[in-house]
Amino acid sequence: MNGSLSRRGFVGGLALLGLGSPRAVAQGFAGLGRDAEGFAAVTPGRVLSFPADHGAHPEFRIEWWYLTANLTDAAGNAYGAQWTLFRQAMTAGAQPDGWANPQIWMGHAAVTSASTHHYAEAFARGGVGQAGVTASPFRAWIDAWEMRGGDGFNDATAAPLDVTASGPAFSYALQLEAQQGLVLQGDAGYSKKSERGQASYYYSQPYFAARGQLTIDRKTVKVTGRAWMDREFSSQPLASDQTGWDWFSLHLASGEKLMLFRLRQKDGANYFSGNWIRRDGRSEQIASSEIAMTPTAFSEVAGKKIPTAWKVGIAARGLQIDTVPLNAQAWMGTSFPYWEGPIAFAGSQSGVGYLEMTGY
Repeated sequence: MNGSLSRRGFVGGLALLGLGSPRAVAQGFAGLGRDAEGFAAVTPGRVLSFPADHGAHPEFRIEWWYLTANLTDAAGNAYGAQWTLFRQAMTAGAQPDGWANPQIWMGHAAVTSASTHHYAEAFARGGVGQAGVTASPFRAWIDAWEMRGGDGFNDATAAPLDVTASGPAFSYALQLEAQQGLVLQGDAGYSKKSERGQASYYYSQPYFAARGQLTIDRKTVKVTGRAWMDREFSSQPLASDQTGWDWFSLHLASGEKLMLFRLRQKDGANYFSGNWIRRDGRSEQIASSEIAMTPTAFSEVAGKKIPTAWKVGIAARGLQIDTVPLNAQAWMGTSFPYWEGPIAFAGSQSGVGYLEMTGY
C-alpha cells in the first residue's frame, strides 16, 4: 500500500509542486493557494452534471472524494470512519499515459473509537492503473482501497456504494444507501473560499445510511449509522494567506444537515461559509456574517494545541450548539497532518457529525 516506488514518485511530485518546501507556507495550507496558471478556472454558473462530475477532472489542479461516517455497534459504542482520495496535478496540459502522466494520487483512511485512532496513507502515480476514478460505472480506488458503485447505482444519489480500506491495525467494509439526491454546496455548487476569487465546485451526499463492519486491533464489530460524502474540484481553492480551515459536517436529530467552514487568514479576517440542508434536500446558503464558530476547549495533540471543542451558532436559524470530540487525539499524522474525527453536539439541536481542522 505504501510501497517505496509510489512514495518516491509522490515525494518527487511534491518537490516539483513546491509543496514539500517551506515556500508552501506562503501558498496556503498544503500549497493549495499556489498559482494555478494553465489550469481550468472555477467560475460561477457552471452546471454540475452527473455521472460526469463523479469522475476525475484532470484539467483542474486538485480534487478529492471524501467520505466520513458516524457509526455505532449493537452495544451503542460510537465509532468514526474516514475514506479519502486526493488527485493533484503536477503540471497543466497534456495527460500522457504511463509514468509520464502528471497526476499524483494520495489516499487517507482512518477508524476512530473513544479510546483509539488508527489511520493509514497511500500514494500512487497516475497513468499506470494504481489509482484513479471512473465516472460510469463509478469506481474510485488506490491500490486495494476502493469506493465502488453497487448494483443499481443511481447517479443522482451516488448510491449504493461499497467502501473498503485497511491499515496496519484496522480495516472496514461499509455499504451505503441513499434515497435523497445530491446536494449542491455554496451557490448551486460554486463554493467561494475567499473574497478574492478562490473557489471550488462542491457537492455532497449527506444522506447516506451506512452498515457494515469495522476491525480495530483484531476485534471486529458490526456497525450502522450515517455517512457524508463531499466532492470538490478546483485549481486554486485557497488564497496564499489562508493557513488552514475548520470544517463541520453535522447530522441534526431533526433530519436536517449542516455544513460549515472557517478559513483562517493571517490577518485574522477569517472567511466563513455554510449551507443549511433541509430534510427534503433543498440547500440554502448561509451568509458569512451569520456564522459564529468559537473554540471552547483545547487538547494537546501530537505536540500541538488543538481546539477540539467548539461553540457553533447561527442566530438567524436559532442554532446554538456545543460540540465535543469522540476522541480528542484523532490526529492524522500524514504527509500534510491535520485533525479529523467524529463529534457529538447538543444545545438547540443535538446530533453527530465530523470535524476537520488543518494548518495547526
